[in-house]
Amino acid sequence: MCTVCGCNDAKTSIECVRDAHHEHDNDGRHHHHARHDHPHGGGYHDHEHDVAGLLDCSAKPAGQQIAGMSSDRIIQVERDILGKNDHLAAENRTRFHADDVLAFNLVSSPGAGKTSLLVRAVSELKDSFLIGVIEGDQQTSHDAERIRATGVPAIQVNTGKGCHLDAGMVARAYERLRRLNGGILFIENVGNLVCPAAFDLGEACKIVVLSTTEGEDKPLKYPDMFASSSLMLINKIDLASVLDFDLPRTVEYARRVNPKIEALTVSARTGEGLPAFYAWIRKQAARIGPAAAE
Repeated sequence: MCTVCGCNDAKTSIECVRDAHHEHDNDGRHHHHARHDHPHGGGYHDHEHDVAGLLDCSAKPAGQQIAGMSSDRIIQVERDILGKNDHLAAENRTRFHADDVLAFNLVSSPGAGKTSLLVRAVSELKDSFLIGVIEGDQQTSHDAERIRATGVPAIQVNTGKGCHLDAGMVARAYERLRRLNGGILFIENVGNLVCPAAFDLGEACKIVVLSTTEGEDKPLKYPDMFASSSLMLINKIDLASVLDFDLPRTVEYARRVNPKIEALTVSARTGEGLPAFYAWIRKQAARIGPAAAE
C-alpha cells in the first residue's frame, strides 16, 4: 500500500508522491509549485531559482516538492518506498540465483527501439538459451504479443499511472513464466529515463538503450540511468550518418557519469552490431549466469 495515498493499485511508488504535488483551482486549471528551500549560510531560504531561464528544483529530494509535506516527510516517504522495493529486489535476486537465471533490465526513453531490438535478439538467441521476457508498459499488451510471436514466452505488466516497474511486479510476473532454470530473463522496463534508475528489480545489470535519433547529450541530461547501467546500446546506428550523430561524443558523455559503462552500436533494423551484443551476453552468462545450451 502506498504510504502517501493508501492506494493498492500499481501506483505504489514515487508516482503517488508526485501526484500529491498537483493542485487544481476551481476553474480546473492545473498548477505546479516552483518554490523550494535549500541551504543558505547555515539556514534554509525559500525561493525560486530562475537564472538565465533555468528553473532549478534539483536541491529538493528527488527534485520533488509537495504542498503540505515537509522535506523531511518527502525523504522519509521515498526511503520507505525504496527500502521496501530493495527488500523485494533482494528476494528476486536470491530466486534468480537459485534458478541459475541471468536477469537483464532493459531501460530507455520511449521510441529508442528497445522492443524491436529485443524481438530480434530473442529470435536469434532462443536456440542457444532458454529465454523468458517480462514486458512493462502503462497500457496494452502489444509488446508482449510481439515477443510471443517469436516463440519466446512473455508476461505483460501494465503499470497504469506508474512510470516504471518495481521489484514486486517483477516477482509476480516471474511466477507466471515457465521455468527458466539455466536461462536468461529479459525485463523490458517502461520507457522512461528517470524513475527506473532508482528501482532495483533484482537484475544482474541494467542495459540502457539510446537511439541516434535522441542526440548525444542524453547521458548528461539523465545521468542516474547511465550511472546505474553496465552497458549502453546505441541503437539505430544505421541512421547515424543521416543525422550527423556524434558517436565519440555520446560515449564520452556516458563515461563522464559512469567511467565503467561499456558501449556497443547496434541496429535492430539491419542487424548491425548484434553479434557483438550477443557475445557480451555470453560473456555475462559465463561470468555470473547460466551456461549457453549445447
